[in-house]
Amino acid sequence: MEEFEPRIVSQENETGGMESVVERAMRPKGFNSFVGQTKIIDNLKLFIKAAVQRKESLDHTLFSGPPGLGKTTLAHIVAAELGSNLYTVSGPALDKKGDLASILTNLQPFDVLFIDEIHRCPISVEEVLYSAMEDYKLDIVLGQGPGARTVQIDLPPFTLVGATTRAGLLSRPLRDRFGIRLNLEFYTPKELKSLVVDGGHRLGMPVADAAAEELSSRSRGTPRIALRLLRRVRDFAEVAGLKKINLEITRNALERLGVDERGLDTMDKRVLLTIIKHFDGGPVGIDTIASSIGEESQTIEDVYEPFLLQEGFIQRTPKGRVACRGAYEHLGLDQNYSGN
Repeated sequence: MEEFEPRIVSQENETGGMESVVERAMRPKGFNSFVGQTKIIDNLKLFIKAAVQRKESLDHTLFSGPPGLGKTTLAHIVAAELGSNLYTVSGPALDKKGDLASILTNLQPFDVLFIDEIHRCPISVEEVLYSAMEDYKLDIVLGQGPGARTVQIDLPPFTLVGATTRAGLLSRPLRDRFGIRLNLEFYTPKELKSLVVDGGHRLGMPVADAAAEELSSRSRGTPRIALRLLRRVRDFAEVAGLKKINLEITRNALERLGVDERGLDTMDKRVLLTIIKHFDGGPVGIDTIASSIGEESQTIEDVYEPFLLQEGFIQRTPKGRVACRGAYEHLGLDQNYSGN
C-alpha cells in the first residue's frame, strides 16, 4: 500500500518541544521503512490486506514488549496502511467512563483508536471497552438508584490498538478481546546499525560504519535508545566541527554520557550494585531496590529490568531479584564479594 500520514487526533498534549518534533520526523511512515520485527510486520501486512479485501475493520490488536521497541510507531503505521484516522490516548489519562465514551462516540467507520499503556486503564473504563470491542456497542447508564436505566448506543466498526509494557497486568477479559496479539522483541545489533545509519542521514550527519556498530552495540537492543544516543553523539560531532560521526567521537561521547560497552548506564549499575553490595547479591524485593536507589519500582520493572534479565545480569525468583555471575564479572567484582 502507498505510504502516507493518517489524520491524527490526539487526546494528549504534544508539547514535547523540538526533540519530540525530531523524533516524529524520524518515525517510519509505513511498513516498507520499518526496520526489524520481521515476523510481526509480515503478519500485520497479511492481516491488514485480508481486512481491506473483506471491507471489514482490522481485528483489535495488542502490542506488548519493553519500552522503545516501536509499539507506538506500529500503531501509526497500521492506521496509515488502513487509510484510517488515528485517535491516540494514554491509559492513565482515561480517568472516567465518560472520557472513553466521548472518544468512542466520535469514531468514524474503520477508525483506529490507540491506547498506550492500556494496562493502566481504570477497571471502570476497562469494562466499557468490553462491549465496545466485542459488539461495537456502548452501554450508558442514565440516572441513579432504582430509576436508573441503561441506553445502548451503536458504534461504527473500529480497531482498538493497545500497547503495553506489562501484558501480565491486563485482565483476562480484556486480553481475550484482542484478536491479534503481538509481542515485540529486542533488536539485533545489525538491525540497530541500519537504523543508526538511516537516522544519521535524516539528521544530516552521516555515520561511519564503525561508529554505527559501536552505537548499535551500546543501545540495549532498543531503537529509541539508539536514536537518542545518535542525537547526543551528533551534538559532540557538531561541536567538534566534524561533518561525519566517526568511531573516536562516538566512544568519547558515550563515555561522557556514562554508557558502557554493554549499554549499561548509571542507573543500571546502581540497580546491580544495590543488589550485590547492600543485599549480598539477593534475593531482594523490587520495592526494596526501588527505595534504596530512589526510583519507582514500576520504572525499574519496565525500563531497566527487561534488558538486565535479557543479558543475564539478574534473575527473578519467588523471593526476589538475584544478581547473576554476569553482573559480578561486568562490574569487576568477585562473586563472593559482600558489601557489608
